[in-house]
Amino acid sequence: MKRVLIVGANSYIGDSFAAYAKDRLEVDIVDSYDGWKTASYENYDNVLLVAGIAHKKADKDLHFAVNHDLAINMAKRARDGGVEQFIYISSMAVYGITQGEITHDTKPNPDTKYYYALSKFQAEEELTRIMENLCIVRPPMVYGPGCPGNFSKLVSLTRKLPIFPDIKNKRSMIFIDNLCAFLLQVIENNLAGVQMPQNKEHVNTTGLVRAIAMHQGKRIRTTRFFNPIISLLIRFVPQVWKLFGSLYYSHSDNEDMYNVVGFEESIKKTL
Repeated sequence: MKRVLIVGANSYIGDSFAAYAKDRLEVDIVDSYDGWKTASYENYDNVLLVAGIAHKKADKDLHFAVNHDLAINMAKRARDGGVEQFIYISSMAVYGITQGEITHDTKPNPDTKYYYALSKFQAEEELTRIMENLCIVRPPMVYGPGCPGNFSKLVSLTRKLPIFPDIKNKRSMIFIDNLCAFLLQVIENNLAGVQMPQNKEHVNTTGLVRAIAMHQGKRIRTTRFFNPIISLLIRFVPQVWKLFGSLYYSHSDNEDMYNVVGFEESIKKTL
């Protein structure tokens, strides 16, 4: 049984994966403040770094200290300690794309004013020079029971609105169990390189809202009346783009291997 060190105690992905993989791996989880400094890397086969910061109000120095410097210092300790594999949780945001499809041939081009994406990508570049067996994971939006972030905001919005725009867009998302199943495969199969896991189903925002409403026992009407206004605002208002724009990964052949929960069931479990 492989021994895995997770850095990111009290993080959504870290705690979820530790619970998910406890019967298949020997897992220790430490915080990103002092725990990673005192860990004995010689005792581990794999290191999974899930700690990160994505606060818009945080300055550049803080973003780089957590998303970049921590990763580099940890990777050096892991390499010197003989760790076989280093897994870095990055982000879809490193592509710098606000609309359309992302494939394995798409080159990262993070917005230099978006410190989260910039710090993640620059960490990726340096990590490739430190660890020979490096796996970079760039998930889209992660959701699940108790998840923080945009999904919980959409749930709250669905509860309040009697009517919602009918928009035909496409988004990549990943349910937390599917991400955990993917990470388990990464570790057990010693996968390397850039990985872009996602749910097998691309999500339409209107369909997502309908599913949320249904599982809450609420009826919500949809209309195309607002579509012309949304089509205009989506070019200039980031919040509108995040809700109604299309941004998705192309499908890959291995998605069936880790998609252990389908879309409808994932919404039910989340709510």
